[in-house]
Amino acid sequence: MKRQIEIFTAGCPVCEPVVAWVTETACKNCQITIYDLSVQSGHSDGMAKMKAYGLKRLPAVAVDGKPLSCCKKDAITKEDLIKAGIG
Repeated sequence: MKRQIEIFTAGCPVCEPVVAWVTETACKNCQITIYDLSVQSGHSDGMAKMKAYGLKRLPAVAVDGKPLSCCKKDAITKEDLIKAGIG
């Protein structure tokens, strides 16, 4: 079964390392969706998902519909990603 990974980013230098960590760490069974909230588009899927997940800051990562606990408090580390099953 594929693991669904969602990355919420502002496309900034603070977010870029998290996007890189996820893409480098993700396994073959991981499907990654990146929501770049700095890009204006005709839909607001990323913002709606952030609100539904209770996320208030970027960058943020959710795995299988559950935000990583670190995304609601401290900065994301590579260890947090591995603990969440990414990789």
